[in-house]
Amino acid sequence: MDQQQAPTTHARRPSGRDAKRASRAARAASSIPYITRKIPYYEVLGEEGLSLMEQNADTILEEIGIDFRDDPEALELWKAAGADVKGERVHFPRGMCRSLIQKTAPRQFTQHARNPARSVVIGGQNTVFAPAYGSPFVRNLDEGRRYAKIEDFRNFVKLAYMSTSLHHSGGTICEPVDLPVNKRHLDMVYSHLKYSDKAFMGSVTAPERAEDSVALAKIVFGSELTDPATGRPKTMIINLINVNSPMTYDATMLGAAKVYARANQAVIITPFILAGACRP
Repeated sequence: MDQQQAPTTHARRPSGRDAKRASRAARAASSIPYITRKIPYYEVLGEEGLSLMEQNADTILEEIGIDFRDDPEALELWKAAGADVKGERVHFPRGMCRSLIQKTAPRQFTQHARNPARSVVIGGQNTVFAPAYGSPFVRNLDEGRRYAKIEDFRNFVKLAYMSTSLHHSGGTICEPVDLPVNKRHLDMVYSHLKYSDKAFMGSVTAPERAEDSVALAKIVFGSELTDPATGRPKTMIINLINVNSPMTYDATMLGAAKVYARANQAVIITPFILAGACRP
C-alpha cells in the first residue's frame, strides 16, 4: 500500500543578503552622527590679533566694497539693510556685517537627515565629516585618471553611506560629465536621496536647480517638513555659495542663495580661493 509522506518544513537558511543587512544594522548602531569636541580650541591669535583682522576687514568692506552683479533685488536688499549702494558696488558701514550676523545667523543648527539618527548639528562644538567636494577627475588602478561619470558619483555616495567615519553624504563628490549640465543636478541629488540616508548638499549652479533640490527634499520628507522646535521649515539641505575673485558675487550664486534662504535651508559662504581657478 502506498503511503503518502507528509511534507517536511525546513527553516530558511540565512542568505548573503541577510548577512549584509545585519552588518549594515551593526554599523548604523556603532556610528555616531557627528563628533562633539571635548578639547579646547587652539588660539592661533589672541584678542588683539583678532581685533586687528576685523578692523582691516571692516576697512575693506567700507572703503572698497563688494560687487553684486546682475541682481537688482540683491542690491535693494542691501540698501534696505543700511548699506551704501553705488551701481553694483556695495559698501558696508563699519560693524554692519557683524551686527547682521549676530542678529540673523544661529550659532548652531540641526541639518535633518532622511534617517533621524543621521541628522547632524552644525556649529558650536560639533565637527561633521563629509566627502570632498567638486572633484572633476577620478582615478582607479585600471584606467588611471579620467573624467568622472554618474556611476562614479553613485559609488562614492554609497561608500560615504557605508563609512562610519563620514557623518554626511556631501554634495558634488565628483562631477559626472557624462550627463547634460541642465539635468545633471537632478541625478546627483537623487543619488544622495536614494543611496544614502545621511544629510546632503544641494545644487547651486542655477537658481532653478536650487529650487529642484528643495523640491526633491520635500518629496522625501513629506509631511515632516516643519521643525516643531522652531515652527519653521526643517533645514534639510546645506549648500555652498562661492564668491568670485576679486570680491564679486554673480547672479547664479546670489539666485541660489536666495532660494535656499527663503526655504530656511543652510548656506555656506566661501571665498573660493581655489588653486588654478582664481589663484596661481
